[in-house]
Amino acid sequence: MALNNTYDARLVQQETAVGAGVQILLLALLGSAIGLGPAGWVTGLVFAIATWAVLSRALHRSSLRSFGPANRVTLGRATLVGGVTALVADSFESTPPVTLLVGLTAVALILDGVDGKVARRTGTSTALGARFDMEVDAFLILVLSVYVSMALGPWVLLIGGMRYVFVAAARVAPWLNAPLPPSTARKTVAALQGVLLLLAGANLLPYAANFAVVLLALGSLVWSFGRDVLWLRRTSRIATQAPAPKVLELV
Repeated sequence: MALNNTYDARLVQQETAVGAGVQILLLALLGSAIGLGPAGWVTGLVFAIATWAVLSRALHRSSLRSFGPANRVTLGRATLVGGVTALVADSFESTPPVTLLVGLTAVALILDGVDGKVARRTGTSTALGARFDMEVDAFLILVLSVYVSMALGPWVLLIGGMRYVFVAAARVAPWLNAPLPPSTARKTVAALQGVLLLLAGANLLPYAANFAVVLLALGSLVWSFGRDVLWLRRTSRIATQAPAPKVLELV
């Protein structure tokens, strides 16, 4: 039995290594197609290595015996996000084709609705898979906000950084780590961030319209985070103020 577990663990780790290899292949294709510069190459390689290292460690801790079809979809999405990251990094030195950046981002956003459905239909939903999906989403939003901020200003970075600020705040205020109830509004706002940032980054609209689109994204995100923080704070206070259960003493 131990041999089977070892074999399965190695097989799972091999899939993450394949993902890193596909990421490097995508960078090579981008390099040959548009002449990816040093900044794009370095950023893309760092993303590939960091994703492989973090995911491998998380898989080792979770002891999953199978990577699962849903995680494969998310890993493919992470590969596309790595390509977008390389293009955005390269944009500081040159101007990458907007159509290519929009295309990669659009596919990554579309696949965001696929991995969850695959997990539910195949019965392979896991806490690790949900966290992996969330981190890929959050990083894509961060990268897109960096790209759009070059045209609209640094205030756009608030969109990409808000989730990471929340995580940092949770280290100081542990009550922020409490689980939140399911919310369609929260999911809708999260999904809109990528779509609205992509719309602004595509440069299809006038400057004023792009500004309004991104401002809408930021406003909805502030509302969503604010609502969740207030709910967590209120719940934490109720739990703190609840009377302690009486202990019966034996005489």
